[in-house]
Amino acid sequence: MDALAIARACADAMWADDVASRALGMELIAVEPGHAVLAMSVTEAMVNGHDLCHGGYIFMLADSAFAFACNTYNQRTVAQHCAITFVAAARRGDRLVAQATERMRAGRSGIYDVTVTREEGFVIAEFRGNSRAIEGEIVPGLKPRGPARAKP
Repeated sequence: MDALAIARACADAMWADDVASRALGMELIAVEPGHAVLAMSVTEAMVNGHDLCHGGYIFMLADSAFAFACNTYNQRTVAQHCAITFVAAARRGDRLVAQATERMRAGRSGIYDVTVTREEGFVIAEFRGNSRAIEGEIVPGLKPRGPARAKP
């Protein structure tokens, strides 16, 4: 099985169990090794006292994209540290898109950047997540198929 197929199988398995992301109306748009794109529309229930999207919802969208990006290798991986910088407001009715990109992965640690934009590309927030691999596979027994080797 190639890396893209593994990433998609992991995303499908995670999505099936991700009640929180689905409950907020998030959509998994794309996934490939070290990369994921999720989208969400800002609903009336997500608006705060300033009539803006509550930052916690924007953080959750970014965090979900981060989670899908760092779990594309069939190794269970969780957030170790995350930070977000809000650069513009999101409003009711805005469709937000979070694009997560792997910056580095070494040993059990990884760094991922997530840019949250309005659908047309206007930047709302920048998020950085540090991941930590933990024990276990996302899809038990799923292994990459290596190149065939001649027997000695």
